[in-house]
Amino acid sequence: MNLDKLKQAEASFLKRYPGGFENPEMLEIGKKHKMDKIILFAQDSLAKQNFKSPVEIVESLNKIVSRSSMVSMFEKPKFRDFAYSLNRGEQELLARGMQKRLHGNKQEGFEVLLELLSRDKLAKWSLISLWPTYFEPLNEVFVKPTTAKGVIDHFELDSLEYKPRPSWEFYKKYQSIVNEMKSHVSPALSPNSAAFTGFLMMSL
Repeated sequence: MNLDKLKQAEASFLKRYPGGFENPEMLEIGKKHKMDKIILFAQDSLAKQNFKSPVEIVESLNKIVSRSSMVSMFEKPKFRDFAYSLNRGEQELLARGMQKRLHGNKQEGFEVLLELLSRDKLAKWSLISLWPTYFEPLNEVFVKPTTAKGVIDHFELDSLEYKPRPSWEFYKKYQSIVNEMKSHVSPALSPNSAAFTGFLMMSL
């Protein structure tokens, strides 16, 4: 990691937006993303006790995708159609994978989701990293391909090699490095992980 570049990016961002993400201009931009509302919805609807109803879990996953500004307008209807096409067994599998991803063996849950989403060519970073980012916003990390590739290149993250197909190995390394990067800059740049990667994207 090139710490000098990270500190330069921090100084430049805080000069332009004093107070970081508490700056009035950034707060106004943040309203468009409705991050706080979707976080509350995700934490409530995907709470452990709700997984006894796979149908409701699938519906909640679809609502999160449809409301998120981090998912492209092309992916939203594709996931909606995918969710509505699932039979009972597939709904249970999707819910079970998500339950493990959020509340149990995270790697196993990741692999279940990856396999199921691959069926309809939906195994995209922007989807598979979306739900955990809203559910556990201070620790989980949203992987936006263009941002991830830019961050790896600009900040010289030599241990990382981006690949379009999601993998647990890449995710864990990327998550670890992003969370380490947070520790080197002002907390004003990381009210949540999505905001912090937004800062990284703006600094490229």
